[in-house]
Amino acid sequence: MDNVGQFALVSLTSLLFIVDPIAVVPAYLVITNDEAAEDQRRTAKRACIVMTILLIFFAATGNLLFRAFAITLPAFRTAGGLILWYVAMDMLRGERRTQGGQEEVLEGQTKEDVAITPLAIPMLAGPGAISTVIVLSSQARGLVELGVVYGSVVVTGLVSYFVLRLGEVLLRRLGKTGIRVLTRIMGLILAAVAVQFVLSGIKEAFGI
Repeated sequence: MDNVGQFALVSLTSLLFIVDPIAVVPAYLVITNDEAAEDQRRTAKRACIVMTILLIFFAATGNLLFRAFAITLPAFRTAGGLILWYVAMDMLRGERRTQGGQEEVLEGQTKEDVAITPLAIPMLAGPGAISTVIVLSSQARGLVELGVVYGSVVVTGLVSYFVLRLGEVLLRRLGKTGIRVLTRIMGLILAAVAVQFVLSGIKEAFGI
């Protein structure tokens, strides 16, 4: 596999696993329980569009943030890896504390519009997803790899929409136990990506 193909695989898998739309399904069904089917579709669509726009924005402005706060790429890559590690450990335990918990679900049940918050932010686009796109865009070498990052965000948004739309079917077929098992598997892979981010950051920082 060439470098671009490998970068594309890492970008898509890390983003898709960190967003983890399958794990969002139970919360999505709870907070949209009182909506008609058409309103549920509209909520899922708006949430995924907002998530996609937000992640593309951070992917495009990540380097500006580095310069504004005088942050080096190795430092942010290491920090991003540590955040991913924390999220991965949550996923391995079948939890999502960094991307919305019981409080967000309860808040969503009382809001008229739940698409932007809490569904898009922080349930889909949480701190881990934001730091991941910034690290990936900063790693991109040239316009092709940068396009790969943007494409990975768009694909993740599309997959998230279809997963939410099929939420009831998935929950019925997989059950909460099945969803937790898938989340743990994705968490294991994400942990490996997190370690690679940290090792790359340390290697660049110390010129190893």
